[in-house]
Amino acid sequence: MSTRPIQADLDRYAGYLAAEWDAAALYRGLAELSQGRRREVLEELAAIEEKHAAFWAAKMVEHGGTAPDRAALRPSPRTRELLARARAESTDVILPIVEQGERDAADEYADEPEAPPSMLEDEAGHARALQGLMAEARGGTSSPPVSEGWHRADKSGTLRAAIFGVNDGLVSNTALVMGFAGAAVDQQVVLLAGLAGWLAGAFSMGAGEFISMQNQREAFERELDIERREIEAHPEDERRELELIYEAKGIDPATARQIAEQVMSDKDVALQTMAREELGLDPDDLGSPWGAAWSSFLAFSLGAVVVVIPYLFTGGGLALGLAITMALVALAVIGGGIARLTGRPLLRGVVRQVAVGALAAGATYLFGTVFGVTVA
Repeated sequence: MSTRPIQADLDRYAGYLAAEWDAAALYRGLAELSQGRRREVLEELAAIEEKHAAFWAAKMVEHGGTAPDRAALRPSPRTRELLARARAESTDVILPIVEQGERDAADEYADEPEAPPSMLEDEAGHARALQGLMAEARGGTSSPPVSEGWHRADKSGTLRAAIFGVNDGLVSNTALVMGFAGAAVDQQVVLLAGLAGWLAGAFSMGAGEFISMQNQREAFERELDIERREIEAHPEDERRELELIYEAKGIDPATARQIAEQVMSDKDVALQTMAREELGLDPDDLGSPWGAAWSSFLAFSLGAVVVVIPYLFTGGGLALGLAITMALVALAVIGGGIARLTGRPLLRGVVRQVAVGALAAGATYLFGTVFGVTVA
């Protein structure tokens, strides 16, 4: 009974070892098909994968096993296929596939308690280095062109969140109010339903956004803490990783090394830089849970209150007509805003948004008419 967990561990380590050797073989093969700085970057990535393989080989020995002979392991069919395709076409065709593989490897190691944090950071760094090589192959950087104005205007995504939050409030509460209006109930009942739907939805959205943002922030803080410990424990490895990232962006090796050394000379600057370059995080802007909650609450409320307003002052057919008119106008405005954000034709966005909203409200109105009569 006691040998099962040990054998399971050895099998797991052997799987990681084979995967790392396979990745190293792939990078070596791609390096042989490349030249200049790309070749150097790929060879460096292969060396890091071999270092990971050595770690898992040591783990096998530590647990009483024997590491397999590398000479006895051939590259996997996938690696052979990718290298054959790279020879027939170009390494540029293969890099996106390899980059996704690095992301998958990072996800797999995230669930492996024996994998040191540095290994997860290496895999993430490999993905970013490959992104830089792909951007260089396209003849530019990975940053969006400066002519795309709406990217600059909504870099934080706040405008998007606001528009979609308003849309959620408008569509859901309009459908709710139309359902009660279809049942031909009193003005006070429709008003109560609209107010209840508004507040319930707004608080639900706010609470959900708070929890989501809080979890995200805690995850980001954990990543930063891991990166901080790595800078403390393995400064030379982190320097080389940063150097690789800069080289992948098109900076010559000598300059990349100089910049990396200067950055790593100050631990605070090193953490800020590695967070941005390797993790894609801004340590000064990890998101505010309370800010997100209030934004979501207010955005939903702004949409939900539209169909409630007429029932504050009147009832019957007049209130229903005003509610429908106001909802349609609001849907058209939101449809135009979404089209602006997504870059789609304005008319198509407006028509689609109005049609979807009208369908939802019409369905609940019909439902209310049928079941309202039945209940009465």
